[in-house]
Amino acid sequence: MTESQGTYEQPHSYSAPVNPEWPPPPPYQPGTATAPQEPAPRRKKRTRGPVALLAAVAIVAAAVGGGTAFVFQELAGKDTVATAGSSTPVVPTGKKGDVAAIAAAVSPSVVEINATLTGGSSTGSGVIITSNGEIVTNNHVVSGATSIKVRTSDGKSYTAEVVGTDSSKDLALIKLNGASGLKAAALGDSSGVQVGDTVVAIGSPEGLTGTVTSGIVSALNRDVTVSTDENQGQGQGRGGDGQWPFQFGGREFNGDTGSSTTTYKAIQTDASLNPGNSGGALIDAGGRVIGINSAMYSSSSQASSSSDAGSVGLGFAIPVDTVKSDLAKLRAGSDG
Repeated sequence: MTESQGTYEQPHSYSAPVNPEWPPPPPYQPGTATAPQEPAPRRKKRTRGPVALLAAVAIVAAAVGGGTAFVFQELAGKDTVATAGSSTPVVPTGKKGDVAAIAAAVSPSVVEINATLTGGSSTGSGVIITSNGEIVTNNHVVSGATSIKVRTSDGKSYTAEVVGTDSSKDLALIKLNGASGLKAAALGDSSGVQVGDTVVAIGSPEGLTGTVTSGIVSALNRDVTVSTDENQGQGQGRGGDGQWPFQFGGREFNGDTGSSTTTYKAIQTDASLNPGNSGGALIDAGGRVIGINSAMYSSSSQASSSSDAGSVGLGFAIPVDTVKSDLAKLRAGSDG
């Protein structure tokens, strides 16, 4: 090899430069060992108390579905309203949209209401929202009631008192006497409801407790006008046709609504509704309550034959978001 070809160095060899400032390593001393140091004491974690836990749960719930979950809790120690965001199903994921699964999950939360009125009686339905017996229903079901009896899906009977009413939204809140351990329905999010969505209705038409029907959402934001006069209430046994009179599209259905009326935005459904369904639940495919059934058209009031009576697929429900926003007012005992 000539000088012009250069030289090759052995790979992986390395000579450390001498640095006089580096201290030399200590001399090897056999038979000596350094005693292991005891680990530093671990800091004890502070146990989170109930307040911290509840706060964490509330934060998580508020974040579900980008803020779609609704959290409602009374500070006075009342039961918490069971709620679920649009992404939180009540029925198992694999059973979404299964009518049988929805019925099994929600039927225990729907009740039959029988109100005694000065001029007769009224039959309707209601939705349990707390385990100690708070129930949402329509104002027209209990308006003017002198006494109220409620029957749950397991056949138990309770007396009930009116807590508050809101005739402008056709809503009422009643409370069962001596009830506990009831299954509350999960209140969903009606802002995410779309036309064509599968829905299930549960109520007590004609006193047939726990009747389940299904259909779709036919339309949204329908202007439904109903009476605010307690004498116009659903008339079971007082000479009426058993239907709640209402106006829609410039026409009156099921009788005269009178001079005192109110209009609200409603979900339209073709799920079969009949007298007695008022106040019951309209439920989405995941088992969440998205509306309170409030008005239904039947041709019986205009027909000459009773064979023409019954549901014709025109039903309306008060959106559950309206119900949730009105709960504080109802619990405060508002009337009007």
